[in-house]
Amino acid sequence: MQCYTELTPPTTVTHALCFPFLSPDSINLVVVRTSLLQVFSTKTFVKELDTGSQIYTSPEDFDQVTDRRILDNEGIEQSFLGVDAKVQRAERLNLTKLVLVAEYALSGTVLSLARIKLQHSKSGGEALLVAVQDAKLSLVEWDPERHGLSTISIHYYEQEELQKNPWAPPLNRSVNYLTADPRSRCAVLKFGSRELAVLPFRQAGDDLVMDDYDADIDGEIQDQSMSRIVNGNVSTADTPYSASFVLPITALDPTLIHPVHISFLYEYREPTFGVLSSPLVTSTSTLHERYDTLAYTVFTLDLEQRASTTILSVSGLPYDLYKIIPLPPPVGGTLLLGGNELVHVDQAGKTNGVAVNSFARDTTSFSMADQSTLEMKLEGCIIEQIDTEKGDMLMILNTGELAIVSFKLDGRSVSGLSVRRVSSDNGGHAVKAAASCAVLLTKGRMFIGSEDGDSVILGWSRRSEQQSKQRRQSEEQFMEDGIDEEDMDDYDDDLYGTTDSEFKRNQDTITSRDSNMSSRGTGEYLFKVHDSLLNIAPAKAIAFGYPASNSTEANEQDANRHLDLVVASGRGRAGGITILNRELRQNLVERFDLPGVTGVWTIRAKRPAVEIPSEQASIRLDNAYATNQEYDTFMIVSKSTGEGQEESAIYALATTGLEEVKGTDFDPTAGGTVDAGMMCKDTRVVQVLKGEIRSYDVDLALAQIHPLIDESTGAEPKILHISFTDPYLLLIKDDQTVSVIECHEDGDLEEVDMGETVTGQKWIAGCLYEDHRRLFRCLPKTDRIADKERNVLMFLISSQGSLFMFNLIDWTHPPYTVANVTLFPPRLSPSYTMKRSSAQAGIKDMLVAELGDEVARCPYVIFRTTSNEVILYEPFHAEFNETAPWDSSTLQLLKICSPSFTRSAVSWSPEETVHKADNQSCHLHAIPDLGGCSTVFIPGEYPCFLLRSAASSPKLLRVREKGIVGASGFHTKNCEKGWLYFDDEGVVRSAQFPSKVKLAELSWPARKIHLGEEVQALSYHAPMGDYVLGVTVKQDFELPKDDEIHRNWAKEDLSFKPQIDQGTVKLLTPINWTIIDSYPLQPNEVILCMSTITLCVSEHTDERKPLIAVGTSNTAIPDLPSRGTIYVFDIISVVPEPRRPETNHKLKLIAREEVKGAVTSLSEVGTQGFLLAAQGQKCMVRGLKEDGSLLPVAFMDMMCYVSVVRCLPGTGLCLMGDAWKGVWFVGYMEDPYKVSLFGKSTGRLEVISAEFLPSGDQLYILIADADSNIHILQFDPEHPKSLSGTHLLSLRIFHTGHFPSTLTRLPSTSPSLSLSLSPTPTSTSAHQTQILLTSQTGSINLLTQVPETIYRRLLTIQSHLHTTLEHACALNPRSYRLTGDAYAFGGERAVLDGCLLRRWYELDLAKRAEILSRVGMGLGIGRGADRRGGGAGAGAGRGDSGGEEAFREDFRAFCAGGAGDGVLGFF
Repeated sequence: MQCYTELTPPTTVTHALCFPFLSPDSINLVVVRTSLLQVFSTKTFVKELDTGSQIYTSPEDFDQVTDRRILDNEGIEQSFLGVDAKVQRAERLNLTKLVLVAEYALSGTVLSLARIKLQHSKSGGEALLVAVQDAKLSLVEWDPERHGLSTISIHYYEQEELQKNPWAPPLNRSVNYLTADPRSRCAVLKFGSRELAVLPFRQAGDDLVMDDYDADIDGEIQDQSMSRIVNGNVSTADTPYSASFVLPITALDPTLIHPVHISFLYEYREPTFGVLSSPLVTSTSTLHERYDTLAYTVFTLDLEQRASTTILSVSGLPYDLYKIIPLPPPVGGTLLLGGNELVHVDQAGKTNGVAVNSFARDTTSFSMADQSTLEMKLEGCIIEQIDTEKGDMLMILNTGELAIVSFKLDGRSVSGLSVRRVSSDNGGHAVKAAASCAVLLTKGRMFIGSEDGDSVILGWSRRSEQQSKQRRQSEEQFMEDGIDEEDMDDYDDDLYGTTDSEFKRNQDTITSRDSNMSSRGTGEYLFKVHDSLLNIAPAKAIAFGYPASNSTEANEQDANRHLDLVVASGRGRAGGITILNRELRQNLVERFDLPGVTGVWTIRAKRPAVEIPSEQASIRLDNAYATNQEYDTFMIVSKSTGEGQEESAIYALATTGLEEVKGTDFDPTAGGTVDAGMMCKDTRVVQVLKGEIRSYDVDLALAQIHPLIDESTGAEPKILHISFTDPYLLLIKDDQTVSVIECHEDGDLEEVDMGETVTGQKWIAGCLYEDHRRLFRCLPKTDRIADKERNVLMFLISSQGSLFMFNLIDWTHPPYTVANVTLFPPRLSPSYTMKRSSAQAGIKDMLVAELGDEVARCPYVIFRTTSNEVILYEPFHAEFNETAPWDSSTLQLLKICSPSFTRSAVSWSPEETVHKADNQSCHLHAIPDLGGCSTVFIPGEYPCFLLRSAASSPKLLRVREKGIVGASGFHTKNCEKGWLYFDDEGVVRSAQFPSKVKLAELSWPARKIHLGEEVQALSYHAPMGDYVLGVTVKQDFELPKDDEIHRNWAKEDLSFKPQIDQGTVKLLTPINWTIIDSYPLQPNEVILCMSTITLCVSEHTDERKPLIAVGTSNTAIPDLPSRGTIYVFDIISVVPEPRRPETNHKLKLIAREEVKGAVTSLSEVGTQGFLLAAQGQKCMVRGLKEDGSLLPVAFMDMMCYVSVVRCLPGTGLCLMGDAWKGVWFVGYMEDPYKVSLFGKSTGRLEVISAEFLPSGDQLYILIADADSNIHILQFDPEHPKSLSGTHLLSLRIFHTGHFPSTLTRLPSTSPSLSLSLSPTPTSTSAHQTQILLTSQTGSINLLTQVPETIYRRLLTIQSHLHTTLEHACALNPRSYRLTGDAYAFGGERAVLDGCLLRRWYELDLAKRAEILSRVGMGLGIGRGADRRGGGAGAGAGRGDSGGEEAFREDFRAFCAGGAGDGVLGFF
């Protein structure tokens, strides 16, 4: 049995839409990544620049700037005034960044998006209509009360009765898409070959007489219902849509036999759409018989009568038009996009066209303007309007290059259009790859999605606007600096000079600058990238290799646990590789040996600020803008002396290392430090001991001793946890009482009287948090609580499991209270009530801290349970209005469920937890600035970081180092924005986050290396520790001039030549990820496959050596069968280049063999070091001879080209898959050399990749086809349906939703957990096999063999989750995974859906216990505290009564990657 799990989400952006979704006035971007829907908001982020006068085309360019004074806030030089740039004040750059609001994994592949403005919506914003494969529509809106999506309706058009044409292609083979009326009156789904599904929507003016109404003239109708629905006075019983209907497109016009594209148009009173179609099939091969076969027809739709009227028809259009782009005012009409031309059609049928290459005049007689010198290819390009006044449009070509489409307007009439490229100096190459979608965000900002590279936010401006802005900013600058008119006169004298030489020098400067501006163009667009979304697709090839630091490690077993996963990413100019790691590898800076350390704290002491007299303020102008780095000054260490005693020490953080501070009032013999921090605006050092609190000034002079003694009993309580938030200090004691200490402005510490509400209850956890952004808005704004005051909140968990939130400024206000927190429901609010359940979890610790980066940070309420789960809640207000009174009932906490939170690798074992309870290992640590990120560290045996970026959800990343006990922030000159941690061996280390690594965008840390060339193949050479890449670049293709058969080829004179791939083998070193050697192939030769194979290199000594085998194809002559070549390379050591020690390796060609047919796949076969190559329509076994030739020893005729060849190591079992006949299971024998067929798959199967999946004595075969399905076959000769093994049994089909690219078999190093879960250990195997799947959407997935006992448990729970959970867009996950013929096998033995099983943690504990009791797994929840104390507790046993613990172990081990040496543990 198998389980399919998604390790990383898809990264390609397929669709995007910008509209007010969260509220009527918001600007939200909805992005779809195949099956992942994300909702973003935009934020203006101020980036300070350091230098440069170039145009920045990527976000990384802004980090390389070193002098920001010569740039204005649009990135343009501002030295035109002739003043010295060194005396100008530094400017800032305003960047638009994306901030993730929510994301949802959909059970379906999204086809299209459309915005619909409804009469009534819960948020007041617009609704979203989602078209899902194959023909489903889901209407959703944003629900502010739930802070999530709410499905209004779902519409299904996949019934067989709607497929009226029996010989039409199936829905999954048709082009299906959605288009909506701009006024939201209806939407049309085109599905099948010629079917239209029309979905009308109710609007405000439906019941009015609209004959004489025109919105452009009379204005918009005031919708009174919207204001009423916001106030809650109107019933919304009626649905926002009317009954939909389906009609064939030929019902509109019988000539619409071959529709090309359909789209609704602007500025029409009734719903009106245009259809681009042809009565005959259009093809390039029929141009000698017919051309200009397309026609553009405009229809108006009567929704009540379900009829249409033709209002416009234009025929004789070029055959290669493929898309309709409706144009809003001021241009209007329609822009028709073709492969060689652009055609504009206005509302009267007048046409204007422009040809962009020389092929246009050869393929059409349509009248167009000639701009063939542009030599553009418009296939796959995206066009979007960027100027709402002149109607200019931005065109993104399929190479990523930018162009501007301009219209010549005579009033409202278009008299012509033109196209011009954007130069690289103006950011014309800012986009690296083809765009899949483009949407305008705001004025001057556009989001461009891509499937071939990173998606970006592109900003632009005009040079004419820049010049006026620069002058205005310079004038304002002088006014801000306090320069009066007299000074301005003196400045003018200085500027123009008093001597002839000075005047001439200034005039030359201005003349040179003006000529430079005019050469660039005063009205040109300037483009630059503001933000980007990571994309690792298409993942054509992957390889595992050691990092450079581990290449020489002797202990290979330890190195295997830290391998890199290298993925080929990007296409074209966006090509490169992405390095993925299972764990976070940080940059170690320093190491300190401090034996017996039990705690470390770094503090940053500041002297009290001294006020500067006003008359001296202007003198310090330059210093006010100088960089002032403030570093940590001291480190307090708590040590164990080994005799049961503890002491403390304080060290000064110097540039040379640690220097122990002596001769101060700091007393090391006072005992061990429990916690330490800064208070009173960082002017007081506060040290918390077990029995007292000591306060020091910045010179470590003792200021105060505050004893911690219970006044009623006189006993010294034990401090379990401390929370610092200036000016308060929270103490949680072992008797479950709390104390709050306040630090006054003079530095004195005083205990706060908290009242009966706090002192009369028992508390188990708590923390302090300063609400800078006032997101926990639960108190009214009064004179007592002003905005300028620090809003410090205290969060406490009572022994009854209730959450209390107090504002420390006003104790008279009742606290914010939420009951039954320990059930962890999806949403927490004061109104949340649930019948008390025994399935409550124990809370070990809680923390309220911010997560995020420098762009956006958000507070989260973080719980850590006794069963070592990490649970996050995000605060939000269900209904909030700035003008309305503040109401604490609107504050809710939304549970954040991330797949990475379901891992068990975050803590010590129960026994170790008791042993380490007195130090920092029990508590969460908030580090406010670690590499620019606000993060939370979770110590333990497998320590982790909780972090997020602005454009991602919170992620949990495991640190490579094990057994970290405590940590603290660490900011020094040698380790800026780093952190300090220590392990249980007393070793203290300082480290930093790695640079250029995306930590939170994926579930794994990722670093992208841009090469500028598309990587087709990838392999790792273990002996040398280098990677070999097969890259391709585009080059002009020319027909052979010396061909004797086609002598006319020599006379061909073509300026606009086609492009063809040219391959090169390159050597990449992991030391600095640069190319150190390359081997160019023959012209027109492209690499198809590459593999590292251990070959026999000596016929006499039988020596084996890992070599790089490369298979290629040469397509120089188009009308002849292609030929291929097999290359065999070795990597040798050479003398490195000067000052480049990494260039000590080179490629050496060992063998080169030309063969008939393209070499499509390579693999090692047998035990004698031979090579199996798929060449043409044969699969041939070859051996390497000492003379460099490859001798064939055995072969098999395949009768078609083979797409994949796989061999089971150590055996002669082989798989051969093709795109027509399916997969062949063959055996290779070495004595005599022979290849025999064992079995074949039945029926047609388009194989993209295949792999063996052995399990015990069973042999399974995994196949990924072109329909994004996974087929699991079995070779079982004893089964009667296999016909003695000649037919491979088809067991299961599982739909992934992602087009596959590779399948890789991974050996697991973890024994099966069924030894501990099942009472019959004899049925277990020592190891399990996993298959790593990569897809062209950037998703990385895992298929795991699951023992029968675990499979039955998880399958039963999965069936309950289908009906218990709420699914986004109301899509059915069961029908999504079981498509087509999969229903014939039923769901009883289906593949487990790990993505659905992960959502188990969305349920509250009471619901989990109910489901587990139904499936007979017992309760067993939340008894970790009992077992930690030594008791077994309910459900502590394994087997069928393991309950929640059993499920957690089952699922984590086989779906979530496990811990330590678990699944994928070798990373």
